[in-house]
Amino acid sequence: MNINQIEPIARLINEFSKLPSVGKRTAERYAYHIIRASDESVKNFAESLLNIKEKIKFCDVCGNYTEQTPCAFCRERDKKIICVVKEPKDSIAIEKTGNFKGQYHILHGVINPLAGVGPNDIRIKELLTRLDDGITQEVIIATNPDVEGEATALYISRLLKPLGIKVSRIAQGISMGSELEYADEVTLSKALLDRKEI
Repeated sequence: MNINQIEPIARLINEFSKLPSVGKRTAERYAYHIIRASDESVKNFAESLLNIKEKIKFCDVCGNYTEQTPCAFCRERDKKIICVVKEPKDSIAIEKTGNFKGQYHILHGVINPLAGVGPNDIRIKELLTRLDDGITQEVIIATNPDVEGEATALYISRLLKPLGIKVSRIAQGISMGSELEYADEVTLSKALLDRKEI
């Protein structure tokens, strides 16, 4: 009998294999690690998973992950400048540069007609609502430098230009087709500092 056919093990391997970039072999290694781990370690791991699902939510203002809304970025940071990104993980990448002191706006996607994602399917309307207060002076669009990210940046810039708000795009220190979360701090920092108005 194959040990992976034991139902609890097979089920755990199956759950781990649902994680991004985790193949069957890696899922098996994770499952066997859990089996060998102490009861306390496994309990802490399980509690961490449940805890994050119970406590983490989206900020009502920017759409970033937070325990309380509005999030610390929206409460404490400069409201005159907003950086628009695709996903919460992209704001983390920008934070690692230490160069950005403004607020974020998370789109939770980009315009992608081939995948059936239009402007109304991402948080563009919420961005426009945020700009109604007249405080924001600049919006930096920091979507990925790929076809969908560029299309989204262009769409947003066309909406914002008539509002008299400066719209800039992070510079192409990041190669076309790459993702922000994988960019190193120096490259991302340079891209932020060298941004250009669009």
